[in-house]
Amino acid sequence: MSRDIPRVLFVHNAATTFVELDKQMLSTFCKVTDCELRSRRIAPLALWSSVLSHDLVFGWFASWHTFLPLLFARLLGKPSVLVIGGYDLANLPAIGYGHQRGGLAKWLSRATMGLATRLITNSRYSQQEARINAGIPPDRVTVLYHGIPDPFSGLAALPREPLVLTVGNVSRANLQRKGLEAFVRAAALLPEIAFVVAGRRADDAFEYLKSIATANVTITGLISEAELIRCYQRASVYVQVSQHEGFGMSLAEAMLAGCIPVVTGEGAIPEVAGKNAIFAASQDPATVAAAIRQALAAPEKDRAEARDRIALHFTLDQRRDGLESIVHSTLAGAQ
Repeated sequence: MSRDIPRVLFVHNAATTFVELDKQMLSTFCKVTDCELRSRRIAPLALWSSVLSHDLVFGWFASWHTFLPLLFARLLGKPSVLVIGGYDLANLPAIGYGHQRGGLAKWLSRATMGLATRLITNSRYSQQEARINAGIPPDRVTVLYHGIPDPFSGLAALPREPLVLTVGNVSRANLQRKGLEAFVRAAALLPEIAFVVAGRRADDAFEYLKSIATANVTITGLISEAELIRCYQRASVYVQVSQHEGFGMSLAEAMLAGCIPVVTGEGAIPEVAGKNAIFAASQDPATVAAAIRQALAAPEKDRAEARDRIALHFTLDQRRDGLESIVHSTLAGAQ
């Protein structure tokens, strides 16, 4: 390299929490240029110039927005790192979710993964999903778990309430994928318990959930980070009865806050939740409600164990150190 501090072009299509965290971590040892590509209408010459002026391209998810940056990196002899694990690897035709269902999106995501010098994913589940759904050998994919910030340390504790929480964007896709509909229907079987769906209104699923919700359900819409932290602190139980998760950031945040997790065994959820979670065998509302009843009766020590699991296994330092090692070794291999 021609300089001591590597210049990294950071490509993504949405400034989600985990994307922003990676950008901040990379900024501690790289000079990072943010490149947010929300539209498929990309200016190729400007993008070529950006790739040319950087030492490495770092992308989040294999899709339309990362294909050209990684292709240009390959043509210019620049190394690249791509984080995969989510919609790009999923193949769930029953709920209309995942690039690997077929067509141009499948080809494009696979081609993008093939262009990357290094691949990272956030769970062992996603590493295997890459093999099964996209034909990527496991030895091409480095598993590097997310690091979870701890906003709860040092905060005054709030009294736990008989409150059950789930967090996620309220969209048609998430009615089944994240189990939002199952959550709301389970609430009808526990009318004495307060249920909260905290998440941004994305489409008409918001109205649909409201139409089936009983009086004990609150659907917040978009709330501030401070409000979300208070929800985590107040809730006794956190529910993540998803059909697919590449990791489960909200689940990890809730456990760090001391919530008892009620989850399915799908995707990467077992890797995050561990053996002390209460597992619902399906999204059947009665099954979910029974698991919630069990969680509400859990001993207080289970809250400390949930927090300790996240604090021990999913640290910011391990994520940052892993990113630094991958970036530097990728650059060294390109010299």
